[in-house]
Amino acid sequence: MHNPKADPENMTMADFLCDFCHGAWTDDNPMVEGHKGSLVCGRCLKVAYVEVLTGNSGTQGAECRLCLEARKGLLWQSPVDESAYVCERCIRQASTALTQDETSAWSRPA
Repeated sequence: MHNPKADPENMTMADFLCDFCHGAWTDDNPMVEGHKGSLVCGRCLKVAYVEVLTGNSGTQGAECRLCLEARKGLLWQSPVDESAYVCERCIRQASTALTQDETSAWSRPA
């Protein structure tokens, strides 16, 4: 998501917002982009990873904000935006992407 007050001709990191917590992209909070510009930040991704992949909890059956597909399995629901879910597959893919990005310093939760 983008900051609604952003200048489309002069976008900065702070103009890119996480779809799940609405936090801005910073050097300390990396982002992964999904379809149609959807974004999940590293902080939300850690929480989703722990709850869905490690804790095996979450919401069953919803549309994932990142891949835009209806999923029957577990999804993590945003605590800020009740309509924003991320599926297990996208959690795994986004985690891999951030882990491989040497500039992010992001790591999977233990």
